[in-house]
Amino acid sequence: MNRLLLCVIISVCCAIAVNAQKEKSFKFIDPANMDPSVKPGDNFYLYANGDWLKSNPVPASKTRWGSFDALRQTSLDHMKLLLDDAAANTSKNSLNQRVGDLYAAAMDSAALEQLGYTPIKPALDSINAITTYNEILQQVEILRTRGIRGVLFGFSVEQDDKNVNAYIPALHQGGTSLPDRDYYLKDDSRSRNVRTQYVSYITDMFKLVGDDSITAGNKAQEILGLETALAKAQLSRVELRDPIKTYNKFSVEDFNKLTPTLDWKAMLAAMKVTTADSILCNNPSFFKTANSLLSAVPVNAWKAYLQWAIIKNTASYLSSPFINREFGFNQVLSGQKQITPRWQRMSSLVDGGLGELLGQLYVEKYFNDAAKQRMLALVKNVQQTFADRIKRLDWMSDSTKQQALIKLNAIVNKIGFPDKWETYTGVVISRNNLIGDLKSINEWEYNDMVEHMGKPVDKTKWGMTPPTINAYYNPTNNEIVFPAGILQFPFFDANADDAINYGGAAAVIGHELTHGFDDEGRLYAADGNLKDWWTAEDAKKFTARTDKVVAQYAAFRVNDSIHVNGNLTLGENLADLGGLNIAYEAFKKTDEGKSDKKIDGFTPDQRFFLSWAQVWRNNVLADYAALGILTDPHSPGMYRCNAPISNIDAWYNAFDIKPGDKMYKPEDQRIKVW
Repeated sequence: MNRLLLCVIISVCCAIAVNAQKEKSFKFIDPANMDPSVKPGDNFYLYANGDWLKSNPVPASKTRWGSFDALRQTSLDHMKLLLDDAAANTSKNSLNQRVGDLYAAAMDSAALEQLGYTPIKPALDSINAITTYNEILQQVEILRTRGIRGVLFGFSVEQDDKNVNAYIPALHQGGTSLPDRDYYLKDDSRSRNVRTQYVSYITDMFKLVGDDSITAGNKAQEILGLETALAKAQLSRVELRDPIKTYNKFSVEDFNKLTPTLDWKAMLAAMKVTTADSILCNNPSFFKTANSLLSAVPVNAWKAYLQWAIIKNTASYLSSPFINREFGFNQVLSGQKQITPRWQRMSSLVDGGLGELLGQLYVEKYFNDAAKQRMLALVKNVQQTFADRIKRLDWMSDSTKQQALIKLNAIVNKIGFPDKWETYTGVVISRNNLIGDLKSINEWEYNDMVEHMGKPVDKTKWGMTPPTINAYYNPTNNEIVFPAGILQFPFFDANADDAINYGGAAAVIGHELTHGFDDEGRLYAADGNLKDWWTAEDAKKFTARTDKVVAQYAAFRVNDSIHVNGNLTLGENLADLGGLNIAYEAFKKTDEGKSDKKIDGFTPDQRFFLSWAQVWRNNVLADYAALGILTDPHSPGMYRCNAPISNIDAWYNAFDIKPGDKMYKPEDQRIKVW
């Protein structure tokens, strides 16, 4: 399966306006954000960020507030200026016309209020007319080609993990609506309450499309029962992290034997894939269950399930009763107090739908090529430093080191924005038909995906848009990607000293590079193919070290009682640990890193670690924190800050950490991997 191993950003950013950064009084490390009453060795995260955390509670319309979120807010503000201008000046060119018209349609809430649920009524009526199981399957196919996601199973056309220069259709477990299978299966009070509220939510939504209370309630119970049966057949998120376990290749003919009710040759053709003789599947047993459910579950229950797929996929873009009820259920999951302002939600919609059109406007106004060049220099230093560290590893054999260096040197770097912009040819946008616009975008995305079959793999494509505040590593392309949006403080600033940029941006670069060598990424070779390039002994030594990382994080808790899932977060934890180590060593090669000159009272090493800490400052609602433990492969911000540094000798020296300090670890217990 073609996976994007996303990294850094599920927690971050203290964005400071550009003009403020230029003021002489601006401090990249501001003591006013720190809490000197906390010893650095007891809780470095609170020492570095304590007063900031006290002064920056989560806004009512958010589920968390930290560095990433503040920078995301800045990005949204920039997008709004661009979108307002595009909506008012659509005559400039077709780019402005499509971006501006989509935003205008999305912001015309008065028109949507008048429409109610009529934009989706024809689709609901079509499903209501179904009488047979064959028609159920036909609707599954139709909905998928129209971009309605999550119906019964997941489907994509992607690179074959063991033949990355070819595309192949891939089937994934799916078909459920709640954020994780555990919400269906666990019997704790929180999970039971979520299920109760979910049934109420579905009931209310069906009432909004005209069903009476009894009919709506029955449909809700049928949907919960069907989704629970699918959830029981799903692998856990930890199991899904295993690219070997989830790589199961079949001929289409053999897969038909596994699921005789499903004629995959016919289904693939209906889903516009006509040239495939093989298929990938991440969980064959799930499809056995889906196959049996098709005839075991009454047609009327399937009809309710398909109607629900349409309602839940479009609710955010209908009239206010749908939007408000959807938010009401989301409150149960996240604890968010107020709905996010419409302009923010719709700016994100345009970024998600026409991201490389909006991205061109964003880059033209907000991207600085000098930042790209500085970033490339950072990448070069960090990548060379990583190579130096691999050569010095005392637990890895020379033969595996050689292969590791070949892979590292083959990594492709993408910075800022794509070399080739997507044109979205065929997408039709109207200022007066939001649901129609989204249908056109969704159908274009689906067609663009399936049309890859039989064509050379396009490695120029990006998985994120330029305004995105994030970065990623893609193992099948062996590439690291940094959108323009992340090249801002606290990650990066052209006016900042090296300690700031190395504690921020360079650590992110190291993080993404390390993803190529974490517990998943290490299974992919330099050419991107899933194949073993390790000796058995080296693999055993690697696992022994990563087991210690799992144990360290599994001891951490949120909300006083919920433990971090050390196995789910292992890849990101390894990337944090490796990235920070590599960035520190690279920093020590700079003039500032070699000096002892203080800035604002802090040594270069202290500023490096403080820069790292302020990236992760983050206030989170309790419900959202609990949700994150189940679904997020990243650890909570405090532990992303504290755990890696507790394993780095230089941090102990920089802040004079001694035995008796709560974070102190004896030198022989500090975990070293890459």
